Amino acid sequence: MKASKIFLFILSVILIMGVVWVVFPQGGIKVGGTTLRFASYEEASSSINEEVVDVDKVLSELEQSFNMIPGSHQDSLRFFKKFLKSNSNRIWLPNDDYTYLDSLFYLFDNAKEEDKIYRIMHYGDSQIEMDRISSIVREHLQGIFGGNGNGLVPAIQSVSTYSLVQSASGALTRFTLIGDSTTVRADHNRYGVMTHFSQLYGEASISFRVSKNSNCQERAKKFSEVALLVGNTSPGFKASLRCDTIRTESKVLKNAVQGVSLLIWELPAYASRGTITLSGSAEIYGFLMDGESGIALDNAPLRGCSGTIFTRLNKNVMKQSFDLLDTRMIILQFGGNRAVSVRNEKHISNYLRQLEKQIDYFHEVAPEAQILFIGPSDMGRSVDGRISTIPMLPDLNDSLKVMALNKGAAYWDLFNMMGGENSMVRWVKHSPPLASSDYIHFTTRGAEHVGMAFARAFEVCYNFYKLRQELDPEMVSAYMNSEDPFEVSSAEMMENNNDKTSVVE
Repeated sequence: MKASKIFLFILSVILIMGVVWVVFPQGGIKVGGTTLRFASYEEASSSINEEVVDVDKVLSELEQSFNMIPGSHQDSLRFFKKFLKSNSNRIWLPNDDYTYLDSLFYLFDNAKEEDKIYRIMHYGDSQIEMDRISSIVREHLQGIFGGNGNGLVPAIQSVSTYSLVQSASGALTRFTLIGDSTTVRADHNRYGVMTHFSQLYGEASISFRVSKNSNCQERAKKFSEVALLVGNTSPGFKASLRCDTIRTESKVLKNAVQGVSLLIWELPAYASRGTITLSGSAEIYGFLMDGESGIALDNAPLRGCSGTIFTRLNKNVMKQSFDLLDTRMIILQFGGNRAVSVRNEKHISNYLRQLEKQIDYFHEVAPEAQILFIGPSDMGRSVDGRISTIPMLPDLNDSLKVMALNKGAAYWDLFNMMGGENSMVRWVKHSPPLASSDYIHFTTRGAEHVGMAFARAFEVCYNFYKLRQELDPEMVSAYMNSEDPFEVSSAEMMENNNDKTSVVE
């Protein structure tokens, strides 16, 4: 075929397509269950002109925002005010109260001296499965406050994790609050703090060892204390621990206990594996692997959950458990599973009312714990033929922030930390990928960035707390609440702080 005929053929095809484009209905044509459509000129041009999120730039600026150049107290105050007032990665605090986390920091600071372990419970959806995000936060915060181990885990683990390999055998039956039609549910609501438990009737064993997975964090690789969280135990309930640093040691509850009990084994040296043998009848809420003192962070992933199920849990079991565990912070990371079904403001309002009840519930069952809400990440789906942010997700994120702060909870904005609208597309296309091709979940590397970003934001709040121990509270308050955005005078520092003007190194 001559070149001229080929050219005319191609030209005619383009012209025909152009005519079809012009006359094709804007809403498309339904063929069976499928809608055929052409992108409009406006849609096509918006795709071309759409601002692309530069992920490397976002992460670089994020890292730089944490870096405080050593200097005077003036310089330090200026840095903290700027971070807490305007940094997109900051932890938003209720009433803009920079002292909101002070009581928590005081406990964490004194954990070693008091030989205590204070806990953070991290609830979330499938974004935190396999100990993703949680493990990074745990490693970083234990590096600051002390602590070791993987924390609280269920007797029967339905999804493997980076940090632990475990198995169970014998007379154990797993019951869980959430799931699909195949889920086995109990005839009561005593599911415990993990929202699922294992019922023991007879004899069973739980074996566990530190994972050799390359993603297992260093401080999770060893523990010096093991504990068992149980409830409704029969007379003579017996739990025995054998590990690589001690011979078998047994704990026996002679009398029946209707409430929650915590059985603790303190090891003479760090261990990396063990087996718990059980005998009797009990509800096994989980077992713990910790260090001597410091903090622990417990990972509780709830696949498919929107964070609205907690009020269905037995209050007495939850309160007793949080008291025994010394849980002082509860992180709720939800919103993604609801975002996919939100169509309008009414849907958002209904969801917010449900979440308000959950926060009220945690205030009741864990009155000494601070609550922090982590909002949804950006998520993408096909909208008019191209992958973009799920409609209403930005509005949902903003509404969740307002709701949390109004209910006395802190908020961390994961959506904007990523770069905001349409950032998920770029996280997926990044090399190496930081999110999976479902445009919802992070890859291991992406989860590391997220976990570290949150941990560093938390550390900034802690460093500000430490600085304020050296300064006059009234002067700090006046400066933080002043209209002048980031300036504090040297004369004011000298007048209010007297001899507390040493250089921060």
